[in-house]
Amino acid sequence: MPLQTKRIYDSDDPSDGKRILIDRLWPRGVSKERADLYGWFKDVAPSPELREWFGHKPERYEEFRERYLQELVSDETKQPELEQIRKLSQTGTVTLLYAAKSPTINHAIVLLEYLEKSTQR
Repeated sequence: MPLQTKRIYDSDDPSDGKRILIDRLWPRGVSKERADLYGWFKDVAPSPELREWFGHKPERYEEFRERYLQELVSDETKQPELEQIRKLSQTGTVTLLYAAKSPTINHAIVLLEYLEKSTQR
């Protein structure tokens, strides 16, 4: 399952495969042409309430991670996009794009973890 994460502000590369934006909000300063997306999967992003509560505060990351993992399991609106990502990754690389500044404290890492674990079952 070739999945990876990358900031949308980083240069695109042929090794990215299918590029999917997984943020609920469109990133500032990025044109749709420059983004070079396969798709924009808003529904797989954390709920607006969870995103606002988290606020990218490092001290809240562990609790955010747990809450987001729970959303990924229980929120039916996320399931179609999760399934589409799984299917796409069976045919090639999929890059999950996010806008957060931190490469280690963001929802893309949690989503990648979830997808890797749920596919191994």
